[in-house]
Amino acid sequence: MQASVSVITLGTTDLVRSRRFYSEGFGWTPVHTSDVIDFYQLNGVVLGLFLTPLLEEDMNRTGLVTPGAFALAHNVRTAAEVIPLMDRLAVAGGRITRPADAPPHGGLRGYVADPDDHAWEIAWNPAFAMDAEGNVTFGL
Repeated sequence: MQASVSVITLGTTDLVRSRRFYSEGFGWTPVHTSDVIDFYQLNGVVLGLFLTPLLEEDMNRTGLVTPGAFALAHNVRTAAEVIPLMDRLAVAGGRITRPADAPPHGGLRGYVADPDDHAWEIAWNPAFAMDAEGNVTFGL
């Protein structure tokens, strides 16, 4: 299996403060902003800054996310790959925390916690184009 990290989502309590840090501090320009989430296109990786309560809800893990917490995502090329990969991760010692389902924005995703309880989102998202090397780009 190809090793890759496609999206990193960090929980934030204040998007305006976080946007200032990333935009002014790093000089990064968001490719998408809203009241609840910002996306930055990095070199082969998309960084998301998501309001912490909504990140907790999406992961179905309320109360565990604190400032500085995160969810790692592994995107796959087709919806048909999501569930088999989640099953393989569970067999390898992971724990499914949210079975695969369709989020409001479309696609298919579920969450698996690794043995140390780090959350991995396994996702097929039609808004993220993936090249032959597994790099994703944001495109709504």
